[in-house]
Amino acid sequence: MSKKKKPEKKPGLYRQLIDEIKENKSTFVIFVILRILVIIVGVRQFFVGNYENVFLCAATLVLFMVPAFIEKLFKVHLPSILEIVVLVFIFAAEILGEISDYYVKFAFWDTMLHVTTGFLAAAVGLSLIDILNRSTRIGLSLSPLFVALVSFCFSMTIGVLWEFFEFGADVLFLTDMQKDTVVTNISSVLLNPEPINKSIIIKDITDTVVNGQSLGINGYLDIGLYDTMKDLFVNFVGAVTFSLFGFFYTKYSGRRGKKLVEGLKITKDLK
Repeated sequence: MSKKKKPEKKPGLYRQLIDEIKENKSTFVIFVILRILVIIVGVRQFFVGNYENVFLCAATLVLFMVPAFIEKLFKVHLPSILEIVVLVFIFAAEILGEISDYYVKFAFWDTMLHVTTGFLAAAVGLSLIDILNRSTRIGLSLSPLFVALVSFCFSMTIGVLWEFFEFGADVLFLTDMQKDTVVTNISSVLLNPEPINKSIIIKDITDTVVNGQSLGINGYLDIGLYDTMKDLFVNFVGAVTFSLFGFFYTKYSGRRGKKLVEGLKITKDLK
């Protein structure tokens, strides 16, 4: 009697994600280097007793798996250049920005990352809708304007979800991901002693006192609104820039500019 072969045990999800990353050498090298750097930072933060940053390092390691998870879940192939940019972006935002204080040391750091996010998210949105537009099975024929609009909306949605994440972290864990802004003029209905919808304006604020103690900030402390609106605006700039490019690419596909989009093209795995 012939022995029945035991069914091969499928590798776990983590192993599958690692295999997805290994398929491209350049992506895998960057992935390994960044993971090592994050682990070193996490160990150092543990020994100095900064456990909040240890958690942030652990979260960063999880985020590094997101591109491979997307490939596995949606059966698409992300180009190596896009995967590398996403990995570097996560490292720049969480490790350099939050733990190494680049957000405070360099005023342009947060703006630069949000512009990049808007641009990349629009590129991903364009590529995903382009898959549907080119699929013979689905049979869609979307106009260039609609493709560009979806690309723009996808990018802005990602930006809004990120601001939700920052707000949630600040409220639940008392972090300061939504960086504060010092302003010298405020306008508020709450300051009006009468119950009417007329704001009271205070100009040329030179100090803010909380519980009898001066904050020494030469103005009034805005807790996150200005930062959030600035982030969404620069995300908007990046989204509009790529969406316009995507519109002309889709309309005149095969002409100038095709190589740039092809470099960021997401392809569908039909296996």
